[in-house]
Order: sequence, then C-alpha cells, then structure tokens
Amino acid sequence: MAVPVYERILQLFEAEGINTLFGIPDPNFVHMFLAAERRGWTVVAPHHEAAAGFMAEAASRMTGKAAVCIATLGPGIANAAPAIQCALVENSPVIFLAGQRARITEQRVRRGRIQFVQQTPLFQNSVKYSASIEYAEQTDEIIREGIRKAVSGRPGPVYIEYPSHIITDQLDVPPALPPERYRLVNQGADVDRVAEAAALIRAAKNPILLVGHAVHTTRSGAALKELALLMNCPVIQTSGGTSYIKGLEDRTFQYVFSKASIDAVTESDLCLAIGTELGEPVHFGRWRYWEKNEAIRKWIYVEQDASAIGVNRPIDVPLVGDLRGVIPQLITALKDTPRAPAPGLAKFMHDGQAELDHWGEESLTHTDGHGDVAIHTSRFVVEATKAFPADGIMIRDGGATVVFTWTYSQAKPHDVIWNQNFGHIGTGLPYATGAMLADRAATGISRPGMLLTSDSSFLFHIGELETAVRCKLPLVCVVGVDNQWGLEVGVYKRNIGHGTEETGTHWSKDVRFDKIGEGFGCHGEYVTKAEDIQPAIERAYASGKVGVVHVVIDPKANSEEMPKYAEFRTWYAEGQQ
Repeated sequence: MAVPVYERILQLFEAEGINTLFGIPDPNFVHMFLAAERRGWTVVAPHHEAAAGFMAEAASRMTGKAAVCIATLGPGIANAAPAIQCALVENSPVIFLAGQRARITEQRVRRGRIQFVQQTPLFQNSVKYSASIEYAEQTDEIIREGIRKAVSGRPGPVYIEYPSHIITDQLDVPPALPPERYRLVNQGADVDRVAEAAALIRAAKNPILLVGHAVHTTRSGAALKELALLMNCPVIQTSGGTSYIKGLEDRTFQYVFSKASIDAVTESDLCLAIGTELGEPVHFGRWRYWEKNEAIRKWIYVEQDASAIGVNRPIDVPLVGDLRGVIPQLITALKDTPRAPAPGLAKFMHDGQAELDHWGEESLTHTDGHGDVAIHTSRFVVEATKAFPADGIMIRDGGATVVFTWTYSQAKPHDVIWNQNFGHIGTGLPYATGAMLADRAATGISRPGMLLTSDSSFLFHIGELETAVRCKLPLVCVVGVDNQWGLEVGVYKRNIGHGTEETGTHWSKDVRFDKIGEGFGCHGEYVTKAEDIQPAIERAYASGKVGVVHVVIDPKANSEEMPKYAEFRTWYAEGQQ
C-alpha cells in the first residue's frame, strides 16, 4: 500500500513504541503533525524549539525509548541547538528532525537565499549520526539507522533532515519491522563474566550498589530492586541517579551529600556500578573517599558502551550490555544464594535517615534569614518537598537551589528529572511538560508534577507555562525568588570580597511570578513566610490549574551558604583526579 514519506516516518517510530511529538509545525511538517494526531499521538507545539528538544529529552527519560523533536529549517533548527547539546551530554536518545530547502535551491550558485543555512555540518560534532533523506526510498534505512545509533552504546541525539520536495513523495512499503528485526535489543552480557560477577558478590564482606542515571532512563528500577534485595547492601545514588526506586527508599542515599554514603563507600570491598559513567561527581571511583580500601575493593561495572570500560578506573569484571538485559542475568545468577544483610547495612539505613531528619530540623534555625527576608533556601526546600504529592514527578532546575534540594529534600520521588551532566539551567519547565505528557501518553494517568526552581532559571522558558496550561497538566511550579544570579554573586564574594560591586548579577525586585502565572491562566500564590509554603502549594494543586508559587527567599543563602559546597567544588578539582 502506498503511503507518503511523512506517514512512513511515523510508522517507523510507532514500531519503536514512540507516540509523542514535540515541535513547531511549518510547511515541511504540517502533514506529519496532522497525521500523528489522527494516529493518536500526543502532539505538542511549544513556544521555542529548544523547549521542544528539552521536552523530547524528558520524554525519553520517562519512557526508556527514543523521542522525537521537530524543527523547521534555518532558524528553527538553530533554536534547537541548546537541546541538541544537552541531549549529547545527558546521554539522551532524541531524534531531531529538520526540514530543508529543496536541493535544487541549495545547489544553485546564489547569495541571499531566505531562511537557509547548510545545517548538517553545523550539528555533525554534536550528534551520534547525521544524515539527509535525499530520496524517498531511503526513508526506512535512514530512520532506522538514526534510531539504532541513538539507543546503542552510549545513548545520544541524532540529526536527520530532508529537503522539502521529499516529504509528500509516495512509498510502496511493507509493514514496519519491529526493533528486534533490525537492531540489537536488550543485549545481555557474556555469561562467563556474569558468573564471575556473581562469585565476587557472594564472596564480598561489604558490597555496595552504585546506581546511576541510566537505571532510571532505561526504566530498570523494578529489576534493580530485586537485585539490591538479593545483595542486601547499601544503595548509593550518583548525583545523576537521584530518582528513588520504589521499595528501596530506606536503603538509598546520595554519594557525598550523605555522610552515610561516604562511610559505606570507604568501608566497601566491592562496588557494583550500574548505569553511571563513573565521572567527576563520583570522583571517578578512585579518588577521595574511594582511596581507602582501593587495594582490596573489587569493581563490577555494567555498561552498554564497551569503549567506556576501564577509561576512568580499572575494572575487575566488565558486564557489557543493556541494563535491561544484564540486571536480569545477575538476578538469575544470585537468586538461589541471597546474601545475609551486609554488616553495615542497618547503620547505613539508620544514619542516612537521621541525617535527612537533621537537615529538616536544621532548616528551622534559618527561619529568620538575614535582615528583611525571612525564608532561607534550606527552609524553602524543606517546606516545599513536604508538599510533594505521592507518586509525583519531581523536576529540578537552578544553580544553588538544586544543591540545596539534594541536601534538604524531605521527599524521595521515584522520578526525578534535571539537567545534571551539562548543568544547563532553564530546562525545568520544558522538562516538566515533556516528562508529564510522555508519562500520561504511556500510562493513561496524569501524575502530578512539582517543579522546584529558582527565578533566574524559570525565566529562560517561562512562555512554556502556556503549553502546560493548554495541556492541562497537574503541575505546580515552586519558584524561589532572590532577584539575582545566586551562584555568580557567590563567585564575586569568594574571589573579590564582600562589599564589592557585583556587576551583572542582580535584577528587578518588582517581578511577580504569581502574577505572570495568572496571566497565562495559572493559579498564583505569593509567599513571604516559611510556614505558608506548604499550604500555598496544596491550594495550587487543589485549584485544578497549573500553579505558580512565588516564594521570597534570602538572597544571601544561595551566594554564601550553599550546603556541602566544599564537596561540590571537588568535582572541579582540575588535575587532582
């Protein structure tokens, strides 16, 4: 049966379980947008192509599949460039589709062409695969290769364009192949290596599980829970792996930001690292807290990209494969010999929870703030996260605010979305929209979301409030407002000294985010007292609208008192690792 190219592209994506589409339609894509909506897809047009890319990235994290972002030729795909860079550094498999002028126009020797630039060379160094569908008959092979490259090895973005005259061409093609017919799916590790890993786990006295970002982006939480209970040991999150796994909340704490995790690391004699690059935020697994017991500690590393093995530290047993294939292998190997609780497990669980309780209590001492502003950032985080909905989606954004959130959060969400590797602020609102829409499309349930952010970051893509309102998302944006670039003010103070002019770091105190939200059709709340934060958030959820809660916070806190700042700076200790 003959189908147009745009319809065939949708069929190929559907075979992969993809059913969301983010982008702004233009003449190259209007046919695809209409066809996708008729086929039951969730089709979302935001207000900026970078936001569309961030939405797609969040969708990939929530579904464990590749996601699709569309941008028009020239300025549209240029706008998407920040999202392409983020997808690369965040290891997110996003397919960026772009239109282009007809090739006859591109190949003419002319100047002054409208809305035109040669796009493919611009993105070749920022994607895993870059291609153009020059002939309609290439559609299947190029789209499949794009998906194959996006999800294989280290996941990442791909770029595919087509000239305008291709999109409506007709193809006579068979039904789209399922993924397992054209690419490797859920690759397992070598069985002998799995047996070696199981033997090391059985022999260890103080094993730990180091859980990274990919555990959550592959949606492997349920399998990891089974493995963790068989190992019966502390579970330690990397800074990118801060989504808590249901059923393991009481034995999971964050590396560095929890003293209990540091104690577990220093005493461990085996580390099973899953879904992490073993990068700077965990001191490459060899520096600082890892130095003790380095001579006796064994390392098992589950990694999909074979070229990553042994790069940042030596590995005893590499298990190369997809987490969705390797974790079940480990479970099978260990299920008949479950371990007794590790000697330090009970203390790890007690001390980790006690430390969280301490942070919550300590935040009360900051109620008075400094001068005329009442709410310290720590108290802002404590009170906001007390109102976090059960089984909600947590989205983080901001600079110092994010570090306060790691330390002081009173919630343990099963899904946390933030831009950890690249640190690109402003992603929070589009991340929230993309994650919540993709989850709703996949499950049919509209789970609540909470965006915990700061004023500077929120302003990046504040126009996407309209998108969230249009899509009727149960989202509450809790915005800590200190009218400054807090981290940058801190840089001035540490490098130049107090009392100096801080050029370019402060802005108008007249901005009211609750009123801006109301202008977009949101429920707005304005909060100046810590004890009013939780009730304001609860009213926002009860309103049935997207909520914007403007919370006035202490401007000195983010610039002078960021928690664990000395630890945070060790991530950037150039040359010492």
